[in-house]
Amino acid sequence: MAGNTGTGTTFEEGLKGASEAVAEFRDDTGAVKRLQHWLHQTPSAVPMIVLVASVVLFALLSQNFFRATTMSTILQQIAIVGILGVAQTLVVLTAGIDLSVGAIAVFSSVLMGQLTFRYGLPAPAAIVLGLALGTAMGWINGMLISRLKLPPFIVTLGTWQIYLASNFIFSANETIRSQDIAANAPALQFWGNAIQPGGVKILYAVFLMIALVAIMAYVLRHTAWGRHVYALGDDSEAAELSGVQTKKILVQVYALAGFFCAVAGWVMIGRFGSVSPTASTGQLGNIQSITAVVIGGISLFGGRGSILGMFFGALIVGVFEMGLRLVGTDPQWTFFLIGALIIFAVAVDQWIRKVSS
Repeated sequence: MAGNTGTGTTFEEGLKGASEAVAEFRDDTGAVKRLQHWLHQTPSAVPMIVLVASVVLFALLSQNFFRATTMSTILQQIAIVGILGVAQTLVVLTAGIDLSVGAIAVFSSVLMGQLTFRYGLPAPAAIVLGLALGTAMGWINGMLISRLKLPPFIVTLGTWQIYLASNFIFSANETIRSQDIAANAPALQFWGNAIQPGGVKILYAVFLMIALVAIMAYVLRHTAWGRHVYALGDDSEAAELSGVQTKKILVQVYALAGFFCAVAGWVMIGRFGSVSPTASTGQLGNIQSITAVVIGGISLFGGRGSILGMFFGALIVGVFEMGLRLVGTDPQWTFFLIGALIIFAVAVDQWIRKVSS
């Protein structure tokens, strides 16, 4: 007993002066952590900051940059990419990717032109049918991915080549000239018309792109369908357990993406005047749209980002292309800097994602 008492006394004496505070977890509220949280909650902030910095930089380097005509030219140049970017954004938000967007756009434009000039359909009917067939191409992508559970990359890599080959086969490599379209089917060139307030030319296509961005930004943020798209991309299994019809949403996303690609195809006719199966969009449209999406801060892992960010991303590419041209720099620097921006955007996305991990 005496030994035990001595041990107890020694133990109690050893505790004298020890902290009585209960262990607790504290959040890191430093400036860097707060910035990380803010960027996580505002995905379009990074591309917006980069865009403003780019505009200021080129305005300082070239006196001709910060003019209304320059700004309108940039918007006209990104009209097609911006619409394709809307389609790509929907897909990427579901943690997928669509390599066929450019091919769907070109094939849809060829369908509209050939149905009018070869098969004699009225231009408005050919446009509606072209939009419907573009939607069907996207629907096929969605069905293959959702029902057969095939990887989006592989499916759309395959359909990209199928749609592009079908485009050449159906058109017989025939280009429909601009003057023929203007004379016989002006509706096909509708989005190439323009208004000129103050002598500044602004294509109807620019207004269409802005309208689509605004509409889809609202749909994704303020409707149940939009929230389901984000939930699907964030965690498809959790979304399904919570009652989201993930397969149905996935098919709808790809079908809607196909529709927007077909709209971009219609815009291509107005923008370029002619209908050509060899239009560069068929080969480059997927890369250009993915570039706008990634630079726009949309996570390739799905579930985070915004259409507005994609719009900023497309504008950044347009600003760099125009700015470097006005400065007189080698055009290859455009690809160099855009490539660096892509890597930077992915690195920032990885850093921001640590907030939710």
